[in-house]
Amino acid sequence: MIDKKEKLDYEWVNLILEAKQLGLTIEDIKDYFELGKLKTNT
Repeated sequence: MIDKKEKLDYEWVNLILEAKQLGLTIEDIKDYFELGKLKTNT
């Protein structure tokens, strides 16, 4: 069984891999994540 941190890390890896395929950079991912986080918090 994977704990929450491992699951989060796994999801981050997938997110980064997908973004790289789309030609995005780590900064783009961070911006997207911050925007997504803001959206989900409101």
